[in-house]
Amino acid sequence: MLLSAALFSLTDPAGDAHGDGRYVLPSRPPVSAEAVDLRRFQAAEQGRGMRFTVDYGAAQNPWNLPSGFSAGVTDIFVKTGRGGLEPLSDLNLRAAGGQWQYHLRVSGAGATLEEVPEGAATPTRLADPAVRLSGTSLIIDAAVPPGRYAYWVTSSVFSPLTPDGLLRPGTDAGPGQLQATRTGAPVPVDVLAPAGDLQAYEKGTLAAQGEVRDPRPLLLTGLGALGLLLTAAATLWLWRRGG
Repeated sequence: MLLSAALFSLTDPAGDAHGDGRYVLPSRPPVSAEAVDLRRFQAAEQGRGMRFTVDYGAAQNPWNLPSGFSAGVTDIFVKTGRGGLEPLSDLNLRAAGGQWQYHLRVSGAGATLEEVPEGAATPTRLADPAVRLSGTSLIIDAAVPPGRYAYWVTSSVFSPLTPDGLLRPGTDAGPGQLQATRTGAPVPVDVLAPAGDLQAYEKGTLAAQGEVRDPRPLLLTGLGALGLLLTAAATLWLWRRGG
């Protein structure tokens, strides 16, 4: 099956996989900054779902997982419409520019997809996405309905020693630690954002990238215009009849 043209593509600055610039990556096992450094995110329709391509500066497998990669955890939050949730899962971040309805989490240990149904406050688990590594890119096929959406994308450090696979930053120094300057700092070491945008680490909010094309406002406008046209036509018809 041929891949359709990208609906959304954004390049992320290189060399910024250190949070606010002061995160210190673990050295046991050593995690390469390039392997958790987002370089590009792309979204495209793929059959009845979506294909997401996440490019990194390098591919690394410090934990020797069968998948061939184990340096980072990729989180993709998707805004497809109205409603949803504002907290970006367990990353100590909140969404700016809307709420998400779909959340994908990908690591070398596996991938998950969850959806927030309309009117619900708790995500529902869906079929796991299919993931493969191609060079330094993750190719992710997920059961997200095709469409133009907004996204929040983050890269965190992976650890098989935590329940959720995330190595959280702390103020303690050590070879196995992800060190930050304060407690409660955002979990990701890199986020999809323009160069120099540090609001995720300074304010705890991450701006959405892309846009949702909702046909409903256009449809309502068209129906309103049609109503006015019919009213005008009816008025003209009655006027002529009365004349």
